Amino acid sequence: MAPPSIFFHRRILFVISSPSATSAHSPKSAASDLFDQSALSALAQRLVEAAKRAGADAADAVAVRGISQGIELRDSRVEESERSESDDIGLRVLVGQRQAVISTNDISGDGIAKLAERAVAMARVAPDDKYVGLADPSLLAREFPDLDLLDPEVPTTSELERRAAEAEAAALAVKGVTKSGGASASTGIAGMVLVTSTGFQGSYLRSSQGIAMTAIVGDGTSMERDYDFTTAPHASDLASPESVGRKAGERTVARANPRKVETCKVPVVFDPRVSGSLVGHLISAVNGSSIARKTSFLRDRLGQQLFSKNIRVIDDPLRVRGLRSQSFDAEGVKVKKLAIIDEGVLTSWLLDCATARELGLVTTGHAHRGVSSSPSPGPYNLHLEAGEPSPTELISDIKQGFYVTDLIGSGVNGVTGDYSRGASGFWIENGQITFAVSEVTIAGHLLEMFKTLAPANDLEFRYGVNAPTVRIEGLTVGGR
Repeated sequence: MAPPSIFFHRRILFVISSPSATSAHSPKSAASDLFDQSALSALAQRLVEAAKRAGADAADAVAVRGISQGIELRDSRVEESERSESDDIGLRVLVGQRQAVISTNDISGDGIAKLAERAVAMARVAPDDKYVGLADPSLLAREFPDLDLLDPEVPTTSELERRAAEAEAAALAVKGVTKSGGASASTGIAGMVLVTSTGFQGSYLRSSQGIAMTAIVGDGTSMERDYDFTTAPHASDLASPESVGRKAGERTVARANPRKVETCKVPVVFDPRVSGSLVGHLISAVNGSSIARKTSFLRDRLGQQLFSKNIRVIDDPLRVRGLRSQSFDAEGVKVKKLAIIDEGVLTSWLLDCATARELGLVTTGHAHRGVSSSPSPGPYNLHLEAGEPSPTELISDIKQGFYVTDLIGSGVNGVTGDYSRGASGFWIENGQITFAVSEVTIAGHLLEMFKTLAPANDLEFRYGVNAPTVRIEGLTVGGR
């Protein structure tokens, strides 16, 4: 499993999801004009007004501007150094119960009337959809707290090179590491403006920074690799390049000379690097779109006990310096902290306005949207709350078991809940982690897995989805 590419790929993708910062956090750099969103706001407003003049009953516009830079380094040499800038705008228009979305990267301001007319013409020939529409004005956000998501210091190219080089050097200094799989460092700042014909206007601004390292041990068919990475809106919240490199090297060396095991049914423990995937499977199953389409194995489980009573799964869009924090959703709806699982009970679906109408409910403020798409539900900052035992205590009574550090493939059926994934990690014997294991599968059913899920006390907020070490009973480990 490679490090997440959202911050480290050559062309970096940004999730635009933070309210505009106050003047105390305004960047002071050569690119400061990027952070003046007044032109984008004016453009979006003119586009909405043009859509109304062209015959739209309602409209909203999303304007996005972003800048990113990434460095990829291997063997102390820079292999890639890439900078990208983007300007995009999207317009959604509604004519009766018909909807159309159109986008462009020409934000010069010319041709706004023609763009709006084209969108309205598209909507008039679109099929009727009784669930489309803008958010009820009573649900719109009126306050925009500063969630401190903008780092005022933008790192230079030389600083990014330094971070990547230090991470690589630290990994190569770990005894047993034979070569570098590459180090990377990245930075970016992106902004978004949302304007609706119902009078809502809000803007977002956020920064992102990251460091990643992949190390290799062995060669040929006996080669093993592992990684570490860190990412945060603020550089001060990043792990040091040296610690990223060292952890990547140590993890890689520990994976050397893996063995295979016999097929068996044992407790499986998920490392925090992968335990968040279990939360992800839950969230996919409670997405309002899946519920409305009847394609979720949880579609009839609202209000039911899925986990033990000490389990809570939280979605918190208002976490200060959170990777996915924001104070309003893609329809302008006010967001709030939500316990999706509370005392083990499934309490809510994730809903935008359209799926809420289809299900006869009220939006939960989980609309997400790109410039070329209509809103759809999605999460913000997710976490599974920590339990009481330490990771050591969690595995202390396991005579034979499997500790998972890496998952491969996506063999999870969201309709039936069947779970099967390739995995690697370490074998547990008599409460102790022993030898490395690779080329196995773990299988079960998510409903049964949720019932026995037990978390440790080592929760850290490092990713968009966070969970502590987790133990699940009776999974099938498929070996030789």
